[in-house]
Amino acid sequence: MSTNNTPLSYKGRPLIRKDNTIYYGSMSDKYIAVLQILSAKKVGDLDVAESVSVQLQLTDPDISPKDKVIKSSTKNGLYNAMDIASIWLERSLSSK
Repeated sequence: MSTNNTPLSYKGRPLIRKDNTIYYGSMSDKYIAVLQILSAKKVGDLDVAESVSVQLQLTDPDISPKDKVIKSSTKNGLYNAMDIASIWLERSLSSK
């Protein structure tokens, strides 16, 4: 069996997960979306995200964490959160 080292991505942008936080986009871009799973429910033996916080943030390391947040919202379900994160990221990066 071969190992696949292809990174996880969504709509052509990388996804990185650390515990209950998902980073969507590339740190080399001006913006990145940060999704934090606030609550989850059990469906069978899986945990499924119920409430997800979405933030569009600047990636500039010289800006304070408070000033990095451009937009913020809370969505029901991971699909809705990824959808709005994708829209925000696409619009922000295309308006350079």
